[in-house]
Amino acid sequence: MFCKEGGSPPLLKGLKCPGKPAINSFLPPMSSPGTLLVTGGAGYIGSHTVRHLLEQGEKIVVLDNLVFGHREALPRDRVSLVQGDMADGALLERLFEEHRPEAVLHFAAFAFVGESVTDPLKYYRNNLAAPLVLLEAMQRHGCGRFIFSSTCATYGNPVKVPMNEDHPQAPVNPYGASKWMLERVLRDCDHAWGLKSVFLRYFNASGSDPSGEIGEDHEPETHLIPRILMAATGEIPEISVFGTDYPTPDGTCIRDYIHVCDLATAHAKALGYLRQGGETTPVNLGTGRGFSVKEILQTAEAVTGRRIPVTYGPRRAGDPPELICEPSRAKALLGWEAQFKDPRSHIEHAWRWMTGPGGGRYPRG
Repeated sequence: MFCKEGGSPPLLKGLKCPGKPAINSFLPPMSSPGTLLVTGGAGYIGSHTVRHLLEQGEKIVVLDNLVFGHREALPRDRVSLVQGDMADGALLERLFEEHRPEAVLHFAAFAFVGESVTDPLKYYRNNLAAPLVLLEAMQRHGCGRFIFSSTCATYGNPVKVPMNEDHPQAPVNPYGASKWMLERVLRDCDHAWGLKSVFLRYFNASGSDPSGEIGEDHEPETHLIPRILMAATGEIPEISVFGTDYPTPDGTCIRDYIHVCDLATAHAKALGYLRQGGETTPVNLGTGRGFSVKEILQTAEAVTGRRIPVTYGPRRAGDPPELICEPSRAKALLGWEAQFKDPRSHIEHAWRWMTGPGGGRYPRG
């Protein structure tokens, strides 16, 4: 939107062109809680967040195409599930007309880094183009709050560790780039029509609900902890460790592991922040502590009581030695900090899910 008289964009909130309304004036006030739209809510992090929000008394409608999500991860009697794609504008129009969501929590995305390198258009189509259809529906219906499942992959290779929100963003793969680009879109939507967003930049999500009722079930599974536990059960023959000569105490990569239930509570805190009038901002989610691959392996052997077969190989291209979150903004702004800081609890909960009645899998077909 530009002022005819001067030709410059009114980028400040409430700035008016002569004779024109404020750029965000059409958005209705949203002081009272209403329905939440959760895209990708049947997936790993989405389903844990839905469970937590339901415990907080929220009313939820989930939009999920179930390509990677699982219907069984949701309590059917407490959640409205709309099976479909967020790129379907007609479906979104019906959904917004019927449910009138006051906020969107956006989890739906492809997240396999290697695949994003070999098929970048798939990632830009799903992770960037499809959310634009969702944002257009939000704009039409005056829905002005957005909580975005972003990633530390937007930072690329670390310049310094730990990494705070001001760390340069230079993603090194299309997955990270697609998330970074959507962050930019959301900032522009704030400038243009008042959309308020929180970009939650996760570090390494892990663990499962302590009950063992829901958990992590990906095909293919690429995350370290579930693959270690799959090796412990014999589902896969061994776990591969890439690189033992990194400049770390034991030579293996160090990562900041954030429990999925801590991610869920962070989304609830971000929602409260926006409901209280919070401004658009990025927020890192991690513990501020790093653990090496060998430390995770040793902990998993202690938890399971089993020897885990391992093969060691050369470094994998693009893996930085260390990724650790600086999480102080989350505490200062959202009143949030991780409760499960020791990865032993992550492994214990994931093991409970994997050795439960479903064997760490949701029903197929």
